[in-house]
Amino acid sequence: KQWYHRRVVITAGQKEKKVGWNNQPTCVVNFDDVEVPCDNLLGSEGQGFNLAMHGLNGGRINIASCSLGAAQQCLEDVLHYTNDRKAFNQPLNANQHVQFKLAEMATELTTARLIVRQAAKSLDAKEPNAVALCAMCKLYATERLFKVCDDALQLHGGYGYLKSYPVQQFWRDSRVHRILEGTSEVMHMLVARDLLKHL
Repeated sequence: KQWYHRRVVITAGQKEKKVGWNNQPTCVVNFDDVEVPCDNLLGSEGQGFNLAMHGLNGGRINIASCSLGAAQQCLEDVLHYTNDRKAFNQPLNANQHVQFKLAEMATELTTARLIVRQAAKSLDAKEPNAVALCAMCKLYATERLFKVCDDALQLHGGYGYLKSYPVQQFWRDSRVHRILEGTSEVMHMLVARDLLKHL
């Protein structure tokens, strides 16, 4: 596809084939010979990187929130599944191991929700530790809640791997959350940098 504006050509590459997030098309967008008038400059010249980094903090809360939504739905689905599915003449959730796993999943979900809310509150208030809290919330929520989705798939057994059960879609979609808006490794760096600056 091509769009023309003042003799500038903007082209979109082919749609990428992704493991998840398939409801959001992804492609390379090329701006060839684009000139931006000075009136359209955001901030001051040379500050683009800082502006982009500032925007990432809110993006990290957004991605963590996406993980919350996926994990919440996976927990709700697996609660119903383990109640309806029978093994040895009783529901799967009568098994203590399954109960413990469900309790762990609910605890991780609640803990992640609390840290996401704290990070959002800190960012809104422009608190000095907002960057670190945004990194912590993204790190914790995306890592731990992917595990919740994974555990939900595991508790579904072979059915969890079938496309007729939505748990597999949440599992596939939430995997990229550990990469978007800064990888988990970058989040570790940001949190450590904040800790060490106080020494």
